[in-house]
Amino acid sequence: MADAGGEATGRLRVAVLLGGPSAEHDVSLVSGAAIVAALPRERFAVQRVEIGWDGRWSFGPADLPAGEAGGPADGPWCSLPEALSRLGAAADVVFIALHGPFGEDGTIQAVLEAVALPYTGAGVAASALGMDKGLFKRLVGALGLPVVPFVEVREAEWRRDRPGVLERLAAHAATSGDERLMVKPACLGSSVGMTLAHDAAERPAALDAAFRFGGRALVEAYVANARELEVAVLGSDEPAVFGPGEIFPGHEFYDYSDKYLDGASRTAAVADVDAALGDRIRGVALAAYRAIGCAGMARVDFLVPPGGLYLSELNTIPGFTPISLYPKMVEAGGVAFPGLCARLIDLALERRR
Repeated sequence: MADAGGEATGRLRVAVLLGGPSAEHDVSLVSGAAIVAALPRERFAVQRVEIGWDGRWSFGPADLPAGEAGGPADGPWCSLPEALSRLGAAADVVFIALHGPFGEDGTIQAVLEAVALPYTGAGVAASALGMDKGLFKRLVGALGLPVVPFVEVREAEWRRDRPGVLERLAAHAATSGDERLMVKPACLGSSVGMTLAHDAAERPAALDAAFRFGGRALVEAYVANARELEVAVLGSDEPAVFGPGEIFPGHEFYDYSDKYLDGASRTAAVADVDAALGDRIRGVALAAYRAIGCAGMARVDFLVPPGGLYLSELNTIPGFTPISLYPKMVEAGGVAFPGLCARLIDLALERRR
């Protein structure tokens, strides 16, 4: 292996993809910068590769100094075909730090498969299933894993028959015994476009907000008095499970502002749970991970009301920001952040072999 200057170094050339054409672009920039800075330079020659809102790519220096994250891209920007040609010549492995559509839904994974570049995280099918909340819940629910009751609404249906949709949501709320409903885009993360509709009057605006980010919305029964617990899974054939950790929201629920803007929430890498509940959560998380054929990593989220347990969702590319719980849970289990980043690259290469 050689760096961009041609001098043989024995180090693996790693391209870290960040940004992307999704509503989670800004979160990805933070995750990607943390990964770029953390990768051990004695093993890796690291290049920051930013994908803009418009889908064009910009390549940073081919071998950033140790501990540096690289600054905002200022070009030159290139199209996807040009970028793939350059990526194939410049990188031995790709670290995907993209969140949301294009980066987390199987799209970039399929692109990298087509040019025979190994990459971190889940493959095409598992990425698509993890990103699509409706498909994921149908699959794991059919396997007997506990999920919150939900209905799916298509934007075309909402535009055509608003009274009929609202009647269906009213029936769903009546079944759960609580007027409050969680409304979210079916294929997005970071709580973008997510709304807690307290009553029937707030449901139309909540659906409109979700449809700004896609053609399908997921509407779930509200789980009152629920703890928000998360588990980190790391590995492929024999994955390790860390946690659970816990989120303490500063708002009514853990929304985008609570996560990234206000700083009102707090987290604990080790949640205060009894042994039986911890074992059950880790078992359900691992079952879901294996059910969709996940590889590399995932964060699995739970809602835990008194006496209950619900699997909320699985994120195949969890956040790696300073506030993200996934790396904190892994670190609490004995794997520091640089080691975690290096391990994900090793897993990518093992899967390719």
